[in-house]
Amino acid sequence: QVQLVESGGGLVQPGGSLSLSCVASEIMFSEIMFSAYAVAWYRQAPGKQRELVASLSSDGSAYYPDSVKGRFTIAKDNAKKTIFLQMRSLAPQDTAVYMCNMDRSWGRGTQVTVSS
Repeated sequence: QVQLVESGGGLVQPGGSLSLSCVASEIMFSEIMFSAYAVAWYRQAPGKQRELVASLSSDGSAYYPDSVKGRFTIAKDNAKKTIFLQMRSLAPQDTAVYMCNMDRSWGRGTQVTVSS
């Protein structure tokens, strides 16, 4: 397992944008190793099931569920061993803890709150 640490969460108004970052910080985990894994972002609201919001395969293929398609973009920087989630046109329904995932590794999450 590799330690993942998210950042960038916060409070944003409806219709606003926010970008999240997730760093794979393990020294022994190389850039090449990082590039070989699929990565993903999930979110979970209190009392609700965790749901996938974006995934990115090692070949560059991205997937988004209908709930976020067209609004969220997943990307990664292999050299920085960082996963990004760019979110726009945010709505209160997007409020949740957002977690990054790579293989069996999970970040602890960063809170995103969409409210006026």
